[in-house]
Formats: sequence, structure tokens, C-alpha cells
Amino acid sequence: MLLFALAFLLVILQPSTGQFPRVCANVQSLLSKECCPPWDGDGSPCGELSGRGSCQNILLSQAPLGPQFPFSGVDDREDWPSVFYNRTCRCEGNFMGFSCGECKFGFSGLNCTERQVKIRRNIFQLTASEKNKFLAYLNLAKNIPSQDYVIAIGTYAQMNNGSNPMFRDINVYDLFVWMHYYASRDTLLGGSNVWRDIDFAHEAPGFLPWHRVFLLMWERQIQRITGDENFTIPYWDWRDAEDCEVCNDEYMGGRHPTDPNLLSPASIFSSWQVICTQSEEYNSQQALCSATSEGPIRRNPGNNDKSRTPRLPSSAEVEFCLSLTQYESGPMDKMANYSFRNTLEGFADPQTAISNPAQSGLHNALHIYMNGSMSQVQGSANDPIFVLHHAFVDSIFERWLRRHRPMLELYPAANAPIGHNRENYMVPFIPLYRNGEFFKPSRELGYDYEYLQEPALQSFQDFLTPYLQQARQIWAWLVGAAVFGGIVTAVLAGLIRACRKKKEGTSSEIQPLLIESEDYNNITYQSNF
Repeated sequence: MLLFALAFLLVILQPSTGQFPRVCANVQSLLSKECCPPWDGDGSPCGELSGRGSCQNILLSQAPLGPQFPFSGVDDREDWPSVFYNRTCRCEGNFMGFSCGECKFGFSGLNCTERQVKIRRNIFQLTASEKNKFLAYLNLAKNIPSQDYVIAIGTYAQMNNGSNPMFRDINVYDLFVWMHYYASRDTLLGGSNVWRDIDFAHEAPGFLPWHRVFLLMWERQIQRITGDENFTIPYWDWRDAEDCEVCNDEYMGGRHPTDPNLLSPASIFSSWQVICTQSEEYNSQQALCSATSEGPIRRNPGNNDKSRTPRLPSSAEVEFCLSLTQYESGPMDKMANYSFRNTLEGFADPQTAISNPAQSGLHNALHIYMNGSMSQVQGSANDPIFVLHHAFVDSIFERWLRRHRPMLELYPAANAPIGHNRENYMVPFIPLYRNGEFFKPSRELGYDYEYLQEPALQSFQDFLTPYLQQARQIWAWLVGAAVFGGIVTAVLAGLIRACRKKKEGTSSEIQPLLIESEDYNNITYQSNF
């Protein structure tokens, strides 16, 4: 019944955050290379009349890139999004969105001035009602078309440099599957040639910030299509798990009784169709994924190659990873040693931090262990376990940020693989986000994790809140009382000084100083933090 009720919420869809804005997927926008839609609130481009933003030239990073991609001018994703648009909305203050019609992550309210922090919780800590609602939200997203975004089904060259737009509609869930595919797909070089050693979302410094943005966007989109502004993505804490604890019909779908590679018919996810999983076929045709259905979700957890991933990650491996002080190192790709990012991503040994791409640890281990749709990079987001998994990976990233408190400068500004420098815009997001903008604590982005909250601090805040609220109510009286008290104190002090002077004037005896002048040099003041 919940799913049917949610279907009626289609009529209240609001702008989402994703790839190509529908209002910019046309000949005029592509030929002019401008995507500055009007904000509905005042009808002006980027809400300029209301001070929300303005249409500006895109400022691209000029920092040098690493040697991993030896080409230039052959991939639409280079210097994103300049192949398609070189002018977009630049939003002011706490405004965000392709038309500056939204609030930045962590802000809400009519003028985006209200700070908020929402809590992501362990999926096993949800009540039955909360868990069922989450599953219904997922299914709703799979069955509602995105109102504000479309996907590209051809390269810019195949679109005749913009004169023949090639876009199509897509449902909300698959929009995110397609974005994950598009960021990680191979470069089409013409004929039957492709370049595989390229990925704008993996195997480099941007892996963690990219997926952080991805989850924030996905979370916000679910909030909007359901009208549930308090929704947050749950996480699955897979440390020391002996098997896939969420792989049952109560949660993310159990095993099919006759085909272990499929999901149980009792799961709502058994009817889902995957997209963007046939990378070799796309490459041979020099085509992009068109988001057509390619069969059911496949999953056979635990029946993977044990020589590559013998088991699920352990708590000890996570703790070792968190002890690493370097975010990135060396070539800043999957061969990096002693890199927190590369170890968490799973290309370095979680016990030594030495690169070993033949093994799959931590993040990668989960993908390989699932032994199905999750195990192929470009199409891995088809399996809804993806969001549970990456929410927990993000929580580990958050733990590292809180433990080491790195300066932004620790994120590489130059010589990272293409798309991964600090000031590079992330592919394929519009509105634009830079990698470095998400290399900061999650609370600054409006969310936290239940198991990372500080109970003592939270309890103190809860204790103090009612007193602060009372203080606000009598603030004017307090200010008046303080001013009056200051005046009375000044008057009394003046009277006392006058009396002392009068008394001193009647005596010929001079009173000695309490501390001789030479002793002042020996006095020190210490502050202990």
C-alpha cells in the first residue's frame, strides 16, 4: 500500500540533481554552449534578479594532469563540461542547482540560511516500518521518470557538434546508474579502438569525493520524489560479516530457489532490469549506453574467486587503513603505496598498504564478493546494495577526515589522473562540483553517521538547548539589564575613586606598591587548552 501511496507523489516532483538538464538538452543550448536556465521564482536566468546567481563563463583548472591518459580532444569528458557548455549558472551564498533554485547541501529554508545535519543510520537499526519505507522509496525511484534530467545516448561528435541532439528520458534510479557508468566508461577512439585506462570516479584521488557527491545527490532526489525531507541513506556495516547479511527477502533480496545467480521472486528487486552492463558491446559499436533493459539483477554472494577476495573485510583491516596518514601518494592511481584512498578503495593490501591490484580489499572486496551486477564497475550501481555499501565506505572516509583533520592542500592540486585534480569538475554532474569541495567533514555538508556521533557532546547540546531558547525569548530584557548594570557600575566606581582621592589628599604618607616595579618582569600568563 505504501508504494501505491507514494506513486501519487509524482505530481510534486521538484528539480533534481544529475546529468544533462532537460532545459539545456536542445540545439540552441548546445550550439551556444550555454546552460543558464531561468529560476522559477523570478523567471530570470540563474535567479539573478533575486541575487541567487548569474550566468558565467566556466573557469577550468589549468593544473597539469598525470600521464595515465596520453590523449587530448578525443573524449567529451575532458575539461568537463566544456565540450557541451562553457557558460553555466554560478550560484551565490548558500544557493545551488543548475538554475540556482536549490540550497547547498547542509542548508534549507526559503533563503537557504537554516543549517541542518541529518543522520544516516545502520540499516539493521531501522524499525520494520522505516526499513519497508526505504525499500518502497527505492522501488518508487525505479518507476518514476526524471522530470528535470535526460541522458546522452551519443557523443558530441555523433550529435554533429550539437546540431543533432541525442538525449532520452530515464527513471530517477537509472539516472544515477547511468551517471556512474558515464564517469567510468572507456574512451571511444574511433573504429574498434578504445582506451580503457581512464575513469573519472575510480582509481584516483577523486574516488571518495565523487561518491560522496553521488550519494548526497541520490539522497536529495529520494527526499524530493517522496516528499520525505528527513530521509537519509542507511548503511550496511560489513566489517567481520561472515556472509551477505542484507541478502534476504526482508532486506535487499534473497537467493533464487532454482538459479543461485538471480534474486528470489519474493523480493521487489527481482523484477528490476539492469542497464549499462554491456561495455564490450558499446565499445565495438563505438556507442554510449542508451539505458535500454539488459536483463535482471544478478547476484551470487560468496561464490566469487576466493584467490582474489577470500572473505569480507575485517575490523582490523579498516583500523589499519584509518591509521594511514597520507591521503594520496606516488602516481595517485591504483599503483599508489601507503595511500589511504588506494587502500580503502581496495587496490592496496589492507594489512600493508602496498599496491596489489591482483587482490581486492575493503571497498573492492564487497563488489567482488557479490559476484554479479555489483562486480562490474560500470554497471555496479544497478544493484541497490550499492548505496548501502558506499554509504559505509563514505563513513570510513569521514572517520579518516576526523582523525587526521587534513588541510585542503593535502588533496592533490596537480598531476593526478585526468579529472581528479583538486580543482577539476566532477564528471558528469551539472550543476558543477569540484573534487576539493567535498574533501571536508560531513557535518559541513549536512549529514552525519549514527555510529560516529559523540554522545557526550550531543547530550550537552541537548541539555543546553532549552536554556538557549529561553534566552532568545528574553534577549531584549537581558541587553537592557546589562546596559543598566554597566551604567550603575560606572557611577559607583567613579564615586569610589573620588572618595579615595579625597582621603589621599589629607595624608602625607605615601602608600607603597604591592609589587615592586622590578618584579613585574617575572610575571607570566599561561593558557592551557
